[in-house]
Amino acid sequence: MLEDSGFVDVQIGPAVDTFKGAGGEDKARKFAVYGYPFMARKPV
Repeated sequence: MLEDSGFVDVQIGPAVDTFKGAGGEDKARKFAVYGYPFMARKPV
């Protein structure tokens, strides 16, 4: 999706546990919900 929007050099990092310690953590585990850091640039 980022590349389709014109971004280049797209990098995706490892999965991050974004629900650790949250009230819905058990449900997030059940559905394997994780966040992913990403970085990209849009050429000028």
